[in-house]
Amino acid sequence: MSATALPAHPGALPSLLRWLEDHAIEHDIHDHPKAFTARQTAQAEGVDPRTFAKVVGLRVDDGRAVMVVVDATDQLDLEKARRALDATTVRLLEEAEMVELAPDCEAGAMPAVGPLFGLPMLADHAVREDAAISFNAGTHRCSVRVDRAAWERATAVRYDDLAAADDLTPAWARS
Repeated sequence: MSATALPAHPGALPSLLRWLEDHAIEHDIHDHPKAFTARQTAQAEGVDPRTFAKVVGLRVDDGRAVMVVVDATDQLDLEKARRALDATTVRLLEEAEMVELAPDCEAGAMPAVGPLFGLPMLADHAVREDAAISFNAGTHRCSVRVDRAAWERATAVRYDDLAAADDLTPAWARS
């Protein structure tokens, strides 16, 4: 049996492209100026930041690492994540831990595909509202846009309420 050659794209993680092809997920690859935050990347790609997936790594008290996905415009509420994971404690993974999980990716550019890295996935309900989502393709200069429903089926992502509530009250008024 011979392997099918995939079209190479210099800015995208080859294992991500293989995974997308293996799971028959239609995708568009976008090169863009170097960007480091999810919001900056959405802007560089020219997409609504509410459709750009921000990847957050968590460590659960039982030792598991978990990939969490929220919209680029949202912040993760760690207490909500703790409850969703039925854990006593959770903490954010440090950058070095994320690099260890995804050594072929640039730090901070891990694609929102937990199975690619052996990680279970949890996403905020807002992600489910989008017909298509974008996420980093392993570098800070390339992202990929996929059909959200196909991504959902292939990753077996579980949804929960994870985003911090928007509090428009100024900080000085909350004390």
